Amino acid sequence: MMNEKENGGGLQRKLGLFPLTNIVIANMVGAGIFTTSGLLMKDLHQAGVMLALWGVGGLIALCGALSYGELGAAMPHAGGEYAFLSRLFHPLLGFLAGWVSFFVGFSAPIALSAFGFTEYLTRAFPALLHPGILGGASGAVAVKKIYAILVIFLFTFLHTRGLDLGARVQNLLTGLKVVLIIALVAAGFAIGNGSLAHLASPGGFDFGFGGWKTMGLALMWIMFAYSGWNASAYVGSEVKNPSRNLPRSLLLGTGVVVVLYFALNLFYVYAVPSADMEGVISIGGLAAGNIFGRSAETVISVLISFALFSSLSAFIILGPRVYYSMAKDGVFFKSLAKVNPRFGVPSRSIVLQGMIAAVLVLFGTFDQLLTYMGFSLGIFPILAVIGVFKLRRTGRSVVKMPGYPIVPAIYVLTGLTILFLAFLQRPKESSIAIATVLIGIPIYLLFRKKYGAPA
Repeated sequence: MMNEKENGGGLQRKLGLFPLTNIVIANMVGAGIFTTSGLLMKDLHQAGVMLALWGVGGLIALCGALSYGELGAAMPHAGGEYAFLSRLFHPLLGFLAGWVSFFVGFSAPIALSAFGFTEYLTRAFPALLHPGILGGASGAVAVKKIYAILVIFLFTFLHTRGLDLGARVQNLLTGLKVVLIIALVAAGFAIGNGSLAHLASPGGFDFGFGGWKTMGLALMWIMFAYSGWNASAYVGSEVKNPSRNLPRSLLLGTGVVVVLYFALNLFYVYAVPSADMEGVISIGGLAAGNIFGRSAETVISVLISFALFSSLSAFIILGPRVYYSMAKDGVFFKSLAKVNPRFGVPSRSIVLQGMIAAVLVLFGTFDQLLTYMGFSLGIFPILAVIGVFKLRRTGRSVVKMPGYPIVPAIYVLTGLTILFLAFLQRPKESSIAIATVLIGIPIYLLFRKKYGAPA
């Protein structure tokens, strides 16, 4: 039986149920819920359909959390899908999962969270877009990118100082973010002047094949907003009593977020007519302004912008643990396996991830990153959940989660359907995501040859 000092090469088992659940919640509640609803309405045009899809996405995420609870209890190691796929199937699949995480799974969401921060902050204070250095529309875009990069560098530095400090900051930010959402929803329905009549959008939704493709793409974006339901599995090497705390943190965190997401989206619909939501990224600020007035819009936009620090911080905690595990196994740069002797964290991995996120901010846009990420992040969790069937068949399950085999089957089948429909709707971005995965194959072979990694 593992004890708290068993650490798999330097990482110590310090995290209990409360900080683990906070990591899940913080990792899920981020740029997605505060930005995608307006983009979804641009294609769906129907508030009722959008709310239904958020509900479906929540059920899929809960199925994933149940499945990962079983995987994480059996394999409590750092790395998430990398650890699961390497041990259950083949090191190549694990490497490809980590390879995608390196560019898409964590660095890109960090960039998106930083983008979301600047969108809300500049909605509250438009003068920040023109600080006197750069002018015009292009100058405003450049200034947003500068703000986003500064935020990334700040939190990257914070998390190189150690897990204890990072976890304390994480707990505080997560608590503030949950309180903000609850207060916004409660106040909106209690004293706001919105209307549930906004649910009755004019016209009907086309449920033909074109409509299904639209819903598939919408669900892919929604599942990005729900991504993070598997978060505590990425720090398995640092979890106290993992067979108990890992499954519970996944289910508790995901369940809380599903309720928060549905309530917050209902608030958006209550506050903003469907037509006015379409294409708006800073939807939370718009809803607050509509229902409480301009002053409230400024205050809420500021609060949401700082709330996004929490998800950005969670991504910076989790991602480097994947690269750390890959480097330890000899399928990535060995220097990234080094743990800082003073602070007990993989500092080099943390810094490298921050640099990649900053580059993505420089060269990408919010919409480009969202579409590319949604497809990329949908692939490997499906493969990992398939691993539950192998885990059961080989008798390696430590904790048998309820719902087997229906729960993992639902996740796998719905995940594959979403990817198929999204590919038909957005073949360009989906093809780039697939190409990113395939490029990892020769990279893996190079690392295997160089470091003698397992075949």
